Amino acid sequence: MGKKGSSEIKGSGEQRFSGESNGQRKISDVGREVVLKEIEGLKGLYDGIGEEFEEAVKILLDCRGKVIVCGIGKSGIIARKIAATLSSTGTPAVYLHSVEAGHGDMGMVTGDDVFLAVSKSGGNEEVTRLIPYLKAIRVKMISITANADSRLAQESDVVLLIDSKEEAGSMGVVPTTTTTVSLVLGDALAVAVLTKKNFSREDFAILHPGGVLGRKLYLKVSGLMHVEDELPLVSMDTSLKEALIEIIDKKLGCTGVTDPGGRLAGIITDGDLKRILTENPSALGTSVSKLMTESPMTVSPDLLVVQALKQMEMNPKGQITQLFVLDDDGYPVGVIHIHDIIRAGLK
Repeated sequence: MGKKGSSEIKGSGEQRFSGESNGQRKISDVGREVVLKEIEGLKGLYDGIGEEFEEAVKILLDCRGKVIVCGIGKSGIIARKIAATLSSTGTPAVYLHSVEAGHGDMGMVTGDDVFLAVSKSGGNEEVTRLIPYLKAIRVKMISITANADSRLAQESDVVLLIDSKEEAGSMGVVPTTTTTVSLVLGDALAVAVLTKKNFSREDFAILHPGGVLGRKLYLKVSGLMHVEDELPLVSMDTSLKEALIEIIDKKLGCTGVTDPGGRLAGIITDGDLKRILTENPSALGTSVSKLMTESPMTVSPDLLVVQALKQMEMNPKGQITQLFVLDDDGYPVGVIHIHDIIRAGLK
């Protein structure tokens, strides 16, 4: 993998900057050269994906334990990201620092695990000295390396070779292209595995309950609604003045109106108050039963918040900002306000 020559990219670094001294080159041109070099590296990766990649995916799919992703230095940073991506997409994985592994952390590795090493040279002592232990417990090994002749490559079950012809940058030694290629290769492995597992958006949401996508697919009205002492309610014989006090006190811009049995019969909102008092300034003494909006739109506590938001926005009479939440028997148990939805990052 990665042995095939990458296709020529028109305007590559050598073609664009031949004959130019460092003093003549614009900083923006240097940036473009780096990008082109790394694109060339990714093109080589694209051309090289084949049987070894498929075998690595099969090993990851067959893993009965977890994936141990190991590296040091810049490769260690890439290894940490690969482990995070695998874990977030349904493949349990942890990052193992190769130095700490030699001082006790190797105890996290079991025979049911897969060991995925990231090392450009494939020969650094911190990684290779772990090999005897891995072999002793018969752990499957996958390596991402640029050196097919290295000990790491020779001892691995599958070798995913990356092209190391030239790093981006004038010195050609700072890890740039190789780290980018290793990172993308890790992404490719993770996505290939999740595709074979039929990992869904719902599965992703379960693993990301704190993220916006997770909240959209998982958060229910019951998780955001105001309840108990925060719930604004008055009876049908309450005066508009008393209802106004309830609205101000509960700070949700409305109050529900309940029938003698305690079920929701209607609602009065801030907007209703303004309209009523504009039309009839003496209406404060009138009972709310004569002024309320009957049979208001309501939702269930088990409804997804994004669906409640849709009801607010798609109301035929115009967008509304709050919804009463009723239990199965029609009793009010909460109120959800659009401000709550905004604060949750769902609008």
